[in-house]
Amino acid sequence: MPKKVRIALDAMGGDIGASVVIPGAAISLTRHPDSEFLLFGDSALIEKELANHPALKAVSKVIHTDVAVSMHDKPSQALRRGRKVSSMWLAIEAVKKGEADVAVSAGNTGALMAMARFCLRMLDGIERPGLAAIWPTTRGDSVVLDLGATIGGDANHLKTLAVMGSAMASALFDLARPTVGLLNIGVEEIKGGDEIRDAAELLRKADLPQLEFVGFVEGDGIGRGDADVIVTEGFSGNIALKAAEGTARQFAEYLRNAMARTWRSRIGYLFAKNAFKAVRDKVDPNKSNGAVFLGLRGIVVKSHGGTNADGFAYAVDVGYDMVRYDLLTKINQMLNRDGQALPASPAAQEAVS
Repeated sequence: MPKKVRIALDAMGGDIGASVVIPGAAISLTRHPDSEFLLFGDSALIEKELANHPALKAVSKVIHTDVAVSMHDKPSQALRRGRKVSSMWLAIEAVKKGEADVAVSAGNTGALMAMARFCLRMLDGIERPGLAAIWPTTRGDSVVLDLGATIGGDANHLKTLAVMGSAMASALFDLARPTVGLLNIGVEEIKGGDEIRDAAELLRKADLPQLEFVGFVEGDGIGRGDADVIVTEGFSGNIALKAAEGTARQFAEYLRNAMARTWRSRIGYLFAKNAFKAVRDKVDPNKSNGAVFLGLRGIVVKSHGGTNADGFAYAVDVGYDMVRYDLLTKINQMLNRDGQALPASPAAQEAVS
């Protein structure tokens, strides 16, 4: 384990860039004082923000670049224009060179996936990455993947996601054998497309020692925490994620309106303020920010592009935890525990945003 966790940040990534990335890093530093930072981007903008955070400045190195990947760039465009010169690429490359332990970016998802894949390469036996995040549930937390690294996937790809997600859950939740469910339109064995039924059959027959396959999980089972790991392909996973975030914001708006409707409700809110705050914190998407690209020869964390400083800090926290929990070693151990390389999956389509 490194004495310091070295974190490379794409300071230009996201909807706002350095004005969110730098304050977010400063917040994370207060929680993890054994962190050091490499900040890639426009040095003038970064230094301006760092002036407000002397503790962060003392443990940071700024690397200037004029090039930033746009949120609207297609992955192929980002690679052509930003390879070796953009703040996103340089942050990822720092991990490849061993100068950083993890890279964090709030930039374009498809571009980040393409650059990370091109720069870091995939682990042996894995053809396609998965984007995994911690999902709050009524019984605690679950790991859900793929949330949009690639679109579609055959049975072997879903099996690979199950193994990698189990490694992440095992590391984060200290579980010897995490439970795994496949997201489906029903729990019956006859439900769903061929690829998901085939994946279920593969997982049952494999009887992998590192995970316990519990069958199919419906959409409402994610929030219930029906399994420690919920596996799906990237298209439906991204839709599930965005639907959950939208529902959380809708619920919060309903709650605010209800509490302000009458003087009785406002008085009631004063008595129940702490309880309402606990609910709001639980469903706040910013507090669940930070998804990990699994399957790469390095750790890369994706933050929401429109997050605030608090939200970006949580993404940095996720990166820190992945290093401290030695995620890559855990994944390698689980992939090779049965002594067999996983079969490669077909080439992926572009990532969803």
